[in-house]
This record gives sequence, C-alpha cells and structure tokens, in this order.
Amino acid sequence: MAAALQVLPRLARAPLHPLLWRGSVARLASSMALAEQACQLFESAVGAVLPGPMLHRALSLDPSGRQLKVRDRSFQLRQNVYLVGFGKAVMGMAAAAEELLGQHLVQGVISIPKGIRAAMERAGKQEMLLKPHSRVQVFEGAEDNLPDRDALRAALTIRQLAEGLTADDLLLVLISGGGSALLPAPIPPVTLEEKQTLTRLLAARGATIQELNTIRKALSQLKGGGLAQAAYPAQVVSLILSDVVGDPVEVIASGPTVASSHSVQDCLHILNRYGLRAALPRSVKTVLSRADSDPHGPHTCGHVLNVIIGSNVLALAEAQRQAEALGYQAVVLSAAMQGDVKSMAQFYGLLAHVARTRLTPSMAGASVEEDAQLHELAAELQIPDLQLEEALETMARGRGPVCLLAGGEPTVQLQGSGRGGRNQELALRVGAELRRWPLGQIDVLFLSGGTDGQDGPTEAAGAWVTPELASQATAEGLDMATFLAHNDSHTFFCRLQGGAHLLHTGMTGTNVMDTHLLFLRPW
Repeated sequence: MAAALQVLPRLARAPLHPLLWRGSVARLASSMALAEQACQLFESAVGAVLPGPMLHRALSLDPSGRQLKVRDRSFQLRQNVYLVGFGKAVMGMAAAAEELLGQHLVQGVISIPKGIRAAMERAGKQEMLLKPHSRVQVFEGAEDNLPDRDALRAALTIRQLAEGLTADDLLLVLISGGGSALLPAPIPPVTLEEKQTLTRLLAARGATIQELNTIRKALSQLKGGGLAQAAYPAQVVSLILSDVVGDPVEVIASGPTVASSHSVQDCLHILNRYGLRAALPRSVKTVLSRADSDPHGPHTCGHVLNVIIGSNVLALAEAQRQAEALGYQAVVLSAAMQGDVKSMAQFYGLLAHVARTRLTPSMAGASVEEDAQLHELAAELQIPDLQLEEALETMARGRGPVCLLAGGEPTVQLQGSGRGGRNQELALRVGAELRRWPLGQIDVLFLSGGTDGQDGPTEAAGAWVTPELASQATAEGLDMATFLAHNDSHTFFCRLQGGAHLLHTGMTGTNVMDTHLLFLRPW
C-alpha cells in the first residue's frame, strides 16, 4: 500500500488558487507535510492488522506437526482439517492457513468480495493470494457489499461442507468484515431479494450494525450460530478479524459460530423503531412466527472456540507508536466511535477549537459554554471509554504538536442519491465544522479512512481536510452544503483540486473499521 505516495503527488499537481496564496505557500507546504504524516500513520495502522501475520500469531504447530495450537488449546491433526471463510480479509487468512496446515488441510471454501482477487494480483500482493492447485475453492460475490446470487451459492456450498463433517474433523472458520453480506442463506420461504430489501431499508433509516445483524440472524440459516450447528459434531475454531465496535463475536459477520441471544421480540422492536413492521413480506412474518414457537429453543455452541485475532485497537496502537516517533503527543480517544455522522463531525470540529486554546495559551480560551458543549456532544454519542479528559490534559501540559486517534464507524442516514461513504462524508462534515471556529495560530488536519481501502461504493478509502477546505471549495464553485444534502461527498472530493484530498490505497486485504486522525500543530 502506498497511501502517502498516491495522495501527495495529486496535491502537488493541484492548481494553486488565490486563496492558497493568501494563506502563503508556507501554509500550503505545512498542509502537505501534515497530509504526508497522516497517510504514513494510516498506512501503519493498516499494516498492523494484515491477515497473514495476525493468523500466524494466533495459530502454530507443535514440533511434531501433529497438533494445532490455538491460544491455550490444542487440536489433533491427522489430515482432518476443513476450512471455510467469508469476508474482505479471508483470502489472505486462507493463504496463510493453507501454508501452515499443509497436507492436513483436506478442503476449503471461501466467499470473498467480487474483484478483490484481481485487485490483489494487480497490486502484486502475492502473500494475499492462494497458491496454484490450492485445496481452497474461491467464490466471489457481494458486489458493493450487498448480498447477491454469487454470495448465496458460496453460502450454500459452505453449508454443504459443514454438514458433511464428523466428530473426528476440525473446521477452521475465517471471519472478517464484510462477512455478513458474503454469507447470505435466507430461511425459506424468505428470498434473498426480500432479505436484501429489508436490510437496505433499515440501513437507509440509520439502523446500527448491531440492529442490522439482529435481523439478519433471525432470517438466516447460517448466521446466529447456524454454521456451528451445521458443523456439529465436528470441533470448530473461528479466527475473527473484528470490524465491529467493542469486538462482540456475536455481532461480527452476524455471529455464524455464536449462538444468538436475540429473540423475535428484539426483531419486532427494531422493525417498529424504523417504521417497517407493517410493510413486512408474508415470508418474513412466517419465519419470525416459526422461531417464536420453536419448542427446542436456541441451540448452544459448546463445540466452538471463537478467537479475535485482530481489531481496531491493535491498528490504533501501532499508529499511536508511529505518531510518537514523529514527535507528537499521541492520545487514543476511543476505538469505539459510533453514532450519527453529523454529531461526530460537530464533536471533532469543536474538539479542534477547544484544543487550540490549550495549545496556544496566548489565544483567548474556550468559553465554559464551549467546554460544556463538547462534553454534551461526547455524552450524546455515547462513546465507551472516551479519553477526552486525558487528551485535553495532555494538550494543556505539553504545548507541542498533538495527534488524536480514534476508530469505529459513524452512522450515515441517506437522504440523497449521491456517491460517497461514511469516511468521506465525515471528513467533509468536519471540514464544514472547522470553518465555524477561529483556530488561530495552529495547523489542523483531519483524516478519516476505512482500513479495507474502500469507502462505500467508491475507489477511495476516505479523505482528509484542513480548515481551508471551505474557502478552497468556494474558489472552485463547489457548495459543500449541496453535496452534503445529497450524500455526495465522493463527487465533491473528486472535483476539489482534482481529487487531491482523497485517500487512495487500493484494497488492503484487511478490515477493522475506520481510523480517524486529528492533527493539531502550533506554529
């Protein structure tokens, strides 16, 4: 990956508008230097959670080669291992697993996003690719992260493999972000199209990933522990690359190896909340009523070992180390940023303003009202373990350059038909917020990027902005409010300075949600 190498030449080639001259060439050079450092940190975060190294840290063979060690557990190997996987990162995971297991791997089936294999080949990422004559069958589907017929064929093949296992077998399940869309197997009579339509409606109305997965599990043959149940009595080991806030194994890819704890009433509550219960297809009502009257109740997964091998926390920790090596005081705010993208943008914009008063003591301080507003926004977002006070105290003590890091996934309520993703929308909204506050003698840069390298149905991973974004847009005749009203952030950034502010990494082969970086550097 060469994020910095792709972003900076574009910025260098962008025309210098009069507004940039008013800010001086020195200010432009400072923005470019910050952008380069931001890209370096983003690249280090992604590099820390690449699938191959993480899998090798989680799995090992004993010296005899007859036992597979997973954390503190051991499993007998006698050419009895089967492999299934689904998600944006599982091809690299499967390649590493096959190399480790050798002849003990009998057969495998993985479901990966359409086009990702070709993207890895073009990028020369041989470590992410299966070897010729691999025992692992590859299905590609779920274009634009939406379940489709190709993903359905993959899911049914995975189910067939699992159902053929015996008590002497070991099933290795590889799970990463995007896995839910790549494992669609609706319970009849629900059709794939009906399930997809319901999921799309919920997402468009702002349903959280947890709420979406609750509905998916209730309507799926394989989610909510269904895959583990199909594999019984074989032993099951799931290696999970988390793309969900807090790393709950029952939510990641809708928990195919974790017994569901949700009831039909939970599903109905979600559907009521978003005004969709009355419009449910008859097939969905049929499946929910069956589940409500199942005399066997929920099944258990006592034959399963679920292991988180990578997460946003690991990515942020590595980026923090790199920021400190560059001379920044670095604080991880939270790896669980979630909530409405508008509120999150307001939080970051106001945080930059309040931070300015602590980093430049000669400037007028933030008012008591502004401090209170910042804390109110934080409370509204309900961010677990937010280290806001630590960040503010660090800035008050050090008076030096600061890098604040965070991870998670904001929620975007779709209002228009534009192109974009949550990272580009968040960056654009933060850029709009930064113009509201006088930042004085301090350079500010905000970057938001998806660690999978694809933000929504676009080729960009995300975008970065500075307080000059609004004036740059005005100089090019771009109305930020109009683009935001249509959820058209990608088009905005493509047009602004020839796409200079877009973060292009290509598909990274991993996925641990998003990374947010806020740089604050006094002059």
